[in-house]
Amino acid sequence: MASSDDDPSAWTRSADTHTDPRLLRAFVAVAEELHFTRAAARLYIAQQALSRDIRRLERELGAELFVRTTRQVALTADGERLLPYARRVLDAHAELAAAFADPAARPLFVDLNTDGMAAARVLARARELAPACELMARFESGLTWAAGEILAGRLDVSFGRAAGLDPGVRARLGMQPVRYEPMAVLLPDDHPLAARETVALGDLAGETVYAGDGNPRTKEWTDFARLLFAEWGIELAPPVPLAIGVAEFQRVMAKDRNPVLAVVDFPPMPGTVVRPLVRPVPLSPLLLVWRKGLRHPGLDALREAAARLGAEEGWMVRPGDSWLPGPDAALMLESG
Repeated sequence: MASSDDDPSAWTRSADTHTDPRLLRAFVAVAEELHFTRAAARLYIAQQALSRDIRRLERELGAELFVRTTRQVALTADGERLLPYARRVLDAHAELAAAFADPAARPLFVDLNTDGMAAARVLARARELAPACELMARFESGLTWAAGEILAGRLDVSFGRAAGLDPGVRARLGMQPVRYEPMAVLLPDDHPLAARETVALGDLAGETVYAGDGNPRTKEWTDFARLLFAEWGIELAPPVPLAIGVAEFQRVMAKDRNPVLAVVDFPPMPGTVVRPLVRPVPLSPLLLVWRKGLRHPGLDALREAAARLGAEEGWMVRPGDSWLPGPDAALMLESG
């Protein structure tokens, strides 16, 4: 007789056929966070309620899904086996709800990461293309964080370096390349390199440059910086307190006075200058990302806006003298 490993329908036979999707949502949150407190915060419920839902699901399935100790939470073999099925069920529920709802009746929440750059221009053009849609800007500061918010249903769309996301997260997102963004460095205006119109990567050798190290929201950016810095002998600045908002970021950067890795459109701040990086030109791969199955005229407008701006301004033309990691280059081409 076949085991449940060979027969996925065994999950259905061993469980209530009307398992509440809320229980599967609780299971997926704990499986991804491996921490009950963080999972409860992500779902906006009490930890006691979350634990109760997990116990109920385990009873319905007749299987232990997690190993819990005072120090850690880990998936059991049954938990590992359930996870892909649970994700597919929840994705199907989301698609079903979207198919029979009027998507234009609700706002579309669009994370720009930081205002005043390419993503903000895409949003502005999309608002022109779809004036009847309410496109609400958010500023989550980092695609690593925003991707989790998208999958949890608290955000709809974001922008950033998708190649830096966990493959399991990336597989659940739709993606569209927006721009090969030339990168820059933000310098104190009295820094020796500030007088130059451009800064060669080799001239940063030995410098300590800030790139978000220690910020859990921007892991994809820090990982990208490590790849870049390793080739040109640039030191990664140590973590600083997480600064929320432009004013706090400005204050912390002014205190430490380290150059900051940025893109050429980074908004100027008092006491600093933005200088493009050259020889070669490092590129920040900007993609538009959304939850697979999302249907909304605002998303259609964002995709059209990104394509139009890219065509008008050559955003998707990669300079000959440029640097981009292989996985990023491949993802930009695959998603195009």
